[in-house]
Amino acid sequence: MKKLGAGFFGSWLLLLCLPGLAAAQTPAEAPKTTLDGQWKGTLTVPGGSLPIAISITELAGGNRFATLDVPMQRIARSPMEVQQRGDTLVFDAQQVGCQFVCLRSADGRQLVGTWQQPGYQTPATLTYFAAPKADPKNFKFPPPYRVEEVAVSNLSDNTRLNGTLTIPAGAGPFPAVVLLSDLGPQDRDATTGTYRLFGELSDYLTRQGIAVLRLDDRGVGQSGGNSANATTADLVKDAQAGLNFLRTRPLIDFNHLGLVGHGEGGNVALLTAAQPLPPAFVVTLAAAGVVGREQLVLRQAEQLRSSGSDTTKSEAARAQQQFQADVRRQADKMRAEGANSAQVETFLDQQRMRQRSEDKKQLEALIKQQQAMLEIVRQTKNNAQAQAIVANMLQQYRAGLDQTTALASAAQMTTPWYRYFLEFDPLAELPKVQCPVLLLSGTLDAQVGVNNLALLERNLRGSKRVVSRKMLGVNHQFQAPEQEWPLLAGQPKPIFSPATQEAIRDFIRQQLPVPAVR
Repeated sequence: MKKLGAGFFGSWLLLLCLPGLAAAQTPAEAPKTTLDGQWKGTLTVPGGSLPIAISITELAGGNRFATLDVPMQRIARSPMEVQQRGDTLVFDAQQVGCQFVCLRSADGRQLVGTWQQPGYQTPATLTYFAAPKADPKNFKFPPPYRVEEVAVSNLSDNTRLNGTLTIPAGAGPFPAVVLLSDLGPQDRDATTGTYRLFGELSDYLTRQGIAVLRLDDRGVGQSGGNSANATTADLVKDAQAGLNFLRTRPLIDFNHLGLVGHGEGGNVALLTAAQPLPPAFVVTLAAAGVVGREQLVLRQAEQLRSSGSDTTKSEAARAQQQFQADVRRQADKMRAEGANSAQVETFLDQQRMRQRSEDKKQLEALIKQQQAMLEIVRQTKNNAQAQAIVANMLQQYRAGLDQTTALASAAQMTTPWYRYFLEFDPLAELPKVQCPVLLLSGTLDAQVGVNNLALLERNLRGSKRVVSRKMLGVNHQFQAPEQEWPLLAGQPKPIFSPATQEAIRDFIRQQLPVPAVR
């Protein structure tokens, strides 16, 4: 077990006049088959008692995720590992150095056991309480840190970017990072559907003692400018403006400012680190190591294959279902005719290989189409001419695409950003980077493969330290493997990969000076 977290259970006298955490609430009937919910109680400590709460979430794969709250010690949602050994439950909060070993009562309403920490243990009973009744879409617990709406000015072209600055509780100064988004205009949370990549990462890092600045991209929300007209070089200036803004804040440690970039944002972060007044460190999430047009070809082909029109998706789904039904019928026929299990499994493996081969052919065909259109854009400098040719090609490639939509898509492919990015070489400036760099990539990333890690690492030869990691089961959005997603209203909800969060936190902490021993 790790050492006890600083200050945890350390101020006994402060607790004498504090009310119990659950005193004003009425216990609810606990769920019979799961532990999902909030379990609250008090610990007996010298001179008084200490309110605590453990929140448990059942995950889609049958595992559990739990967090510990000790409000009077400013411990909020500290992760707990949950293990079940027969009837015994073990909740291990390694970050704060404590453990709760317990059994569930016969009526299911209490967890009864022993609270343990170095040099002290005490009996403890936690009772189930219903979560606050509120609209789950709108209800939010207040975060245990400062939240400030801010505006950052890029003085090079007088662009104003709005965003949010979150600063940990306490006196500071705190290390800080600026978050840089992937391709295309995105809001400060990098929202995709219900998933908030930057929102989740920002919340996690701030709870871990790291201030975070996240901004709406140009032309999004209240931010000025236009993303389509801003080149990658302009985005570097936006990143520099974010760093300069943090350097003026009294609670921020200006010697330990970093950049965390996702996708294109990772390449922007590295390019910024090659300029004067660089960040103290860089973290990249799925940064690319190939020229921009190669990135766009693969990304757009993959997006077309996975999205498509509703009609196309329905037809593809029907074809897939028909194929699977045909395979099952053939397998059943083989069994009925006396085939053994090994023969049937061999047949099924062959059909799976056939399906993968068809998927690969489909992707290769889409890649060729994208390459042809991008080459037209590169070779045709007149936007009107390029748009007319590309729109015609789009209508040939995609049955049923109307001319208005085709022209709009072609116009996007001739914007200043797009033309600049086609020629953008993410490796050219890397030898100038001297600060420490953490390179992260997901093994399930279909848009920026893990092979890009080696390309980046090889060219970061001037960096003081380069750490490269492949995150298992993680996709381009850095979501955890699906079996780890919690269930919300009975449906799995994607979450930011906890392993990736911890890797970022640990790397940033390693850049900080070691506290002097007194």
